[in-house]
Amino acid sequence: MIHTQKMAWDKCLSHQIWPAIEKGWKEHDGKTVRFFWGLAANNRVGIQQCIDWGIEWWFIDTGYLSSQITRYPVPVIKDYDKTYFRIIKGGIHTNKFRTTTSDRRIKLIKQGIDAEFKGWKDNGKHILLCPSSITVTDYINGISQVEWQKQTTKKLEEITKRPVLFRNKPRPGNQWWETNIKDDIENAWCVITNMSLAAIDGVLNMTPAFTHQKHVASLITGQKIEEVERPYKPEREKVEEWLNMVANHQFTIQEIEDGLAFDTLKVQYQKGG
Repeated sequence: MIHTQKMAWDKCLSHQIWPAIEKGWKEHDGKTVRFFWGLAANNRVGIQQCIDWGIEWWFIDTGYLSSQITRYPVPVIKDYDKTYFRIIKGGIHTNKFRTTTSDRRIKLIKQGIDAEFKGWKDNGKHILLCPSSITVTDYINGISQVEWQKQTTKKLEEITKRPVLFRNKPRPGNQWWETNIKDDIENAWCVITNMSLAAIDGVLNMTPAFTHQKHVASLITGQKIEEVERPYKPEREKVEEWLNMVANHQFTIQEIEDGLAFDTLKVQYQKGG
């Protein structure tokens, strides 16, 4: 039985995605399979129940490599053919390699979506500190976003003299609203985050990153900020393999409805991932 966690707000994008899931998720052998959109409302409680009771669950949120939606005042998909949503089994990110082809990533590049590794730069001055949302930070780290920032900044002050530039998520009215993260990455030595997709922005703009071990990019980033002066810069082949994996975990609404998401992820997780 497919169970999609309904959101009360009628403008939530999940109201467009759930009908596609209910039509395109073709097999479940009669067992309960639960789907959650983000961590809002009672989703965290529902996810923990799945973990405690051994119920298969999937997490859906905005894509890793995608055309951007309009977020405020209400979410709007501007281009359905280029807007992708990540679908992850048993976690809010995936970070396990599976044998994948480059076909989906090549499709993204042809659509004009940045999905191409350009190498690593050798310079940079400041450290760009980008926390996840308040909700994700609490869920992953068990502390507030402010406390994560304080702890990380303090640790950096003990091990490096590089200036730390803080960048929070752009929200209407804050100082980062209508600014481009690429401007902050341009002269950055590295990007440090817990679970923010800012790490992907860093990698795609030639800048190494440090992330939580559960981050989708953890296979190509460092996790010990004590090594901030020696950031991990894996070889091109590994980064491109990782990008292929990422591209195979995100889908348009039409691809979800058509069953392509199910067919692709069935292969991705067939070894019990």
